[in-house]
Amino acid sequence: MKKGILTLVVFCLFAPSATSAAVWSAPFEISGWIPYWRAATGTQETLAHLDTFKEINPFGYTVQEDGRLWDAAAISVEPWTTLRAEAKKKNVRYVPTVMWSNADAIHNVLSDPTLRARHIAMIVDEAKANDFDGIDIDYEGKYEKTRPYFSLFLKELYKAMGDKWVMCTIESRTPLSDRYYGTTPSKDAGKYANDFVEINKYCDRVRFMTYDQQTIDQKREAEITEPYGPVADTVWVEKAIREAMKTIPKNKIVLGIPTYGYEWNVTTYANNEHTYDLLWTFNPQYGIDLAAKHNITPGRNAGGELGFTYFPEGSTLSLPRPQSAWPFNLVASAASALSTAQNTNLSYRMVTWQDSKAIADKVALAKRLGIRGVAIFKIDGGQDPKMWDVLK
Repeated sequence: MKKGILTLVVFCLFAPSATSAAVWSAPFEISGWIPYWRAATGTQETLAHLDTFKEINPFGYTVQEDGRLWDAAAISVEPWTTLRAEAKKKNVRYVPTVMWSNADAIHNVLSDPTLRARHIAMIVDEAKANDFDGIDIDYEGKYEKTRPYFSLFLKELYKAMGDKWVMCTIESRTPLSDRYYGTTPSKDAGKYANDFVEINKYCDRVRFMTYDQQTIDQKREAEITEPYGPVADTVWVEKAIREAMKTIPKNKIVLGIPTYGYEWNVTTYANNEHTYDLLWTFNPQYGIDLAAKHNITPGRNAGGELGFTYFPEGSTLSLPRPQSAWPFNLVASAASALSTAQNTNLSYRMVTWQDSKAIADKVALAKRLGIRGVAIFKIDGGQDPKMWDVLK
């Protein structure tokens, strides 16, 4: 039978009514993306913990402007071939990701029947030639006008893939009441590039990118007085997953969990108002080393992540390294007090990252909501090593 159809049939036979889907109970699945730019360390880490996974996703393909696939990972050679062989031995699904983020090219290809058909054929051929268990579609930043063509693409791809899996990785959807809290929604509010109803029809799993939150949740930000720019606050993640659950059955929903962090340049103004400039992302060790350099003890911030604030070298208030460790939010608190007292503004740095506790919170959330599972982005040898204890 095709993919998960046997499970679905059994479920339907024993479900007394349509409302039974609301209390779906199934084996909890863990999947994870391995980036092609860290192939050696990513595959090594995955192999060491392969028993943790139901599915692994080499983040290996990109797409050219004309819709032709680009095998960025060189997926048919080592270290991927060993990973594929070991996954097969352990009955772990091997489902590489095709990632595309050129909105104009996506629209041009998917809206053209000839180019769309060629694009689908290339994906199917690649999956069959390399003995993949399926393919993961990750087409990001699409236009709203592309929505019907993306849905049609998924429909045609699903049919063409036959008995292979079609996984869909899509952007999280924050409720409008939280995105525009205290402000008037834009004229395009509520217009989306992803049609959840159609996606549900043609995707065996719908994996939500419940990360890169930044400042999207205006309501949550208004509730918090300290600087706030998380990768993924569990409070926001729950909002996004519950929004998805309105349309997509829980047995298909997978919650994405990040393993990285952000560094922001924050400017604090009088009355505790802040603006943010995202500088870069990083793996946890960077934050740990930076905290040690400035003798600051990282702490749990309002986003549920580990982090701290500090004055960088060369800044207006750059200070010598303190002899006694500073609390994680001392600099932010001092900047807020000084800015308000002098009616001025001060800039400093804020770092925040997903450690094993933040990851554990999201795993617990996924289990509490009764969804299919979680997907880890990314596995590259740089994540908090305690994560593996959380995922056991």
